[in-house]
Amino acid sequence: MMMPRILLVSLLIILLCSSSCHGRKTHKHRKNSKHHSNQPIISQQVRINVEDFGAKADRKSDNAQAFSRAWEKACNSTNPSTIVVPRGKTYYIKHVNFPGPCKSSVSMEIQGTIKATSEMYDTPKRLWIKFEDVAGMNILGGGIIDGNGEIWWKNSCKIKKTKPCQTQSAPTAMTFKNCVNLKMTNLNIRNAQQMHVVFDGCRDVEASNLRLTTPGDSPNTDGIHITKTQNINILDSIIKTGDDCISIVNGTSNVQVQNIMCGPGHGISIGSLGENNMENHVSNILVKGVKITGATNGVRIKTWQGGSGSARNIAFEDILMQNVSNPIIINQNYCDKSKKCVKQDSAVQVENIMYRNIRGTSSSKVAINFSCSESFPCRNLYMENVKLSRHGEDGKAEAFCSQLSMLKAGANSFPRCSAHA
Repeated sequence: MMMPRILLVSLLIILLCSSSCHGRKTHKHRKNSKHHSNQPIISQQVRINVEDFGAKADRKSDNAQAFSRAWEKACNSTNPSTIVVPRGKTYYIKHVNFPGPCKSSVSMEIQGTIKATSEMYDTPKRLWIKFEDVAGMNILGGGIIDGNGEIWWKNSCKIKKTKPCQTQSAPTAMTFKNCVNLKMTNLNIRNAQQMHVVFDGCRDVEASNLRLTTPGDSPNTDGIHITKTQNINILDSIIKTGDDCISIVNGTSNVQVQNIMCGPGHGISIGSLGENNMENHVSNILVKGVKITGATNGVRIKTWQGGSGSARNIAFEDILMQNVSNPIIINQNYCDKSKKCVKQDSAVQVENIMYRNIRGTSSSKVAINFSCSESFPCRNLYMENVKLSRHGEDGKAEAFCSQLSMLKAGANSFPRCSAHA
């Protein structure tokens, strides 16, 4: 039985309109005519410097209002606009929202640094920088987004075990909510308070040439988190964080992750899915050309007992693992709570999963671990040219499989599982 081909919808990127967007038409006019009503209207690109709206790179001012005023000017312009954050300067912001929809396309050219203030504070819905309901936007410039997250990490309940996790939760650094035709490229996003970048309810997205970095022990600092989003490409980026390099969760489909360097952190994760008995769906995911180094996990699918829905049509191809604790893992019995999770009958169905051309080393004895549900076993798993050895020692690694409906191993695949349902 062949695995259904991954259907990746081609990414549609709407570039900023220039004069060519309107088409060039030749009109004949009488010589010395005083009337020009038939001439095409040419939109001029408007460049807006945040300093013209009061932004100060003095390392003490909160520039949220200045950035908001610059955004309001750009968003209400009928001409395409670019907001410029000048090179060589640092602008502190407590938190800021950039709402749409806008009258024309808006870009943000971040040449300098946008940095969070150093104290802990309450933010609306735990967000630091938020873009919402914006279409046709480019964010670029080679600059830095710095979440200044050390104070948040030190006070996390995962570091201070006696601290309740529900209080003083850290904000996400950058959130894109309900954005369409978004292009994000050539940025350095570092020291996020919690997650670095979240795409929530977006469509037709390309994120490329990003560098996302926090210390490996920083809690909950996922690099890129994708939820309820369709048609998204994550390309040509370096992600070094304290949690998942990329996490893909409910309502997401048609994702391509390609040419990524990941680690440290928790690898590339589908899920978690199905928490609190929820119905969740993820489909049509391609992870290709990825190098994972020194991470807790390599490529992982994780679902909670009691949930429902599906994780299907997922391919992991051309992946190099270097000293990864769990290079390949499916866990349909995921539990991340202080109390033991109660065994339940329902589960998110995991099916049509391809592992092809995966090689490298595992820091643990079990390099492949398929821990599937008793009531909803993993179905239609395929492995081809998977070669994993143990880092150091005798070089021998093992595979463990529980509750599999079907595992098909092709040529040059990993040794047989040590246990089956």
